[in-house]
Amino acid sequence: MTVLERESLTLGGRQEAFCHMRANILKNKKGVALVIALLMMLVLTLIGISSVGTTNFETSISGNERVRMDAFYAAEAGIQVAINQVPDNTNPILKAKIKEDSYYWSGGAKDEGNPQSLMSLGLSPKAGFDSSWACKRFQLNTTGKFSGATKELEVQVSYGPFRAGTEYN
Repeated sequence: MTVLERESLTLGGRQEAFCHMRANILKNKKGVALVIALLMMLVLTLIGISSVGTTNFETSISGNERVRMDAFYAAEAGIQVAINQVPDNTNPILKAKIKEDSYYWSGGAKDEGNPQSLMSLGLSPKAGFDSSWACKRFQLNTTGKFSGATKELEVQVSYGPFRAGTEYN
């Protein structure tokens, strides 16, 4: 008998016992359902945590968008005031309060304390009219502010047409 055969015989009993034990473990399926349930709960918990984070992020975005839109609407209110003011008056539109923490004025964001006059761009021809007619053009710049957010609007309007060389020009 060789050394290899002797080792095989002595290990043979252990190998059989190990194989028998391994077969019993595979046949015994107690606890597998618990492990699967715990893994599923872990996956669902991670999905829930991710959903909460996404919801918080989306809420923040929508809040910021609301503030920017309120600033835009304040600037648009300034444009409406400016449109009603031209062509007779191109004086600056002073800072006016619309509601709590919502304002508009003429000019840019840097002009909050010193509003700018509405700008007359002079006369311009109007499509569909001959050269005996002209329109007055104005550039209206206003800024709206709400809760720290500012929006600037620039609008060009034409007023007319008027007969060229009349008192309206």
